[in-house]
Amino acid sequence: MPEPWWRTGPQDVHRIEDRVSSLYVERCHIDRDDNAIVLINKARIVHVPAAYLAVLLIGPGSRITHAAVTLLADSATSVCWVGEQGVRLYASGLSTARGSQLQLRQAWLVTRPKERVAVARRMYDLRFPGEDTSALTLQQLRGREGTRVRKLYAHHSERTGVPWTKREYKAGDAFAAGDDVNRLLSAANSALYGICHAVITGIGASPALGFVHTGSALSFVLDIADLYKAEFTIPLAFDLTAKGLTTERDARTALRDAVVEHKLLARIVTDIKQLLVPDGGHLPETESSGLWDEGESVVSAGRNWSDPFSTDHHIDVIPPTPEKEDDKERGANE
Repeated sequence: MPEPWWRTGPQDVHRIEDRVSSLYVERCHIDRDDNAIVLINKARIVHVPAAYLAVLLIGPGSRITHAAVTLLADSATSVCWVGEQGVRLYASGLSTARGSQLQLRQAWLVTRPKERVAVARRMYDLRFPGEDTSALTLQQLRGREGTRVRKLYAHHSERTGVPWTKREYKAGDAFAAGDDVNRLLSAANSALYGICHAVITGIGASPALGFVHTGSALSFVLDIADLYKAEFTIPLAFDLTAKGLTTERDARTALRDAVVEHKLLARIVTDIKQLLVPDGGHLPETESSGLWDEGESVVSAGRNWSDPFSTDHHIDVIPPTPEKEDDKERGANE
């Protein structure tokens, strides 16, 4: 059976952990030239291999062609349109994953309370390395996380000399409230969400099926991003503020450099798989393309399952023919 016309072959894409984490563009025209996207502005023309990008951030003043979007989708590169004030709309193309096994596993875990609590506990364990959290309830774990974050803010404020009062954020307008360090935190966190979203979709998991967060199309993105804020975005925001680097671009480029330096993409892939398939479990990555047959059974697709030797018995139901007016009159006269 030939491959569908829309499917990118595995030789055409690169594993998500081997890609450049993100590329931000603004005030330019984005087009396609063979397997590269072309960035054009008044100053220069730049060619970027699409398959090497995890996520493309498209800023204000940009336009993109249908051909470029098609290439990015076929290359499993996530595309984020970045609006004014740092508000982002996420969209993604085809995943590099060829099967749905990881997403089915995620759905199985999130719909069973006992297994869901176990995954949530593993997430908290990643935040408290070396601590025994097995006896703590989820409410106690949330409280401990809140205390830890407050201490982190106070520690980095003392370390850098940047004043800190509280975290301020206005939903839907990340930069409308707060001081410089708050605005940098919002900018860095938004970029981190985009990177985590690209990894999650890239390995075939669902960004919506969260374990700690719930009710959002990005619940699992928020779950995964929270694992790295204490190490990446919080100290980064204080360091940049202390240096007087207070623009969104400063936060985004500094986070991008940190992601490359600490190989965060590969780490996110490993952490997600450990959360969903712990203890060295393995899920096949190939696409089975079968038909569900109740329970755990799957039968092959692409064939006619009717019995060629059976005799079909059927009843033809013929509705009554509407009477004509002449027939009605004739019946009345008789």
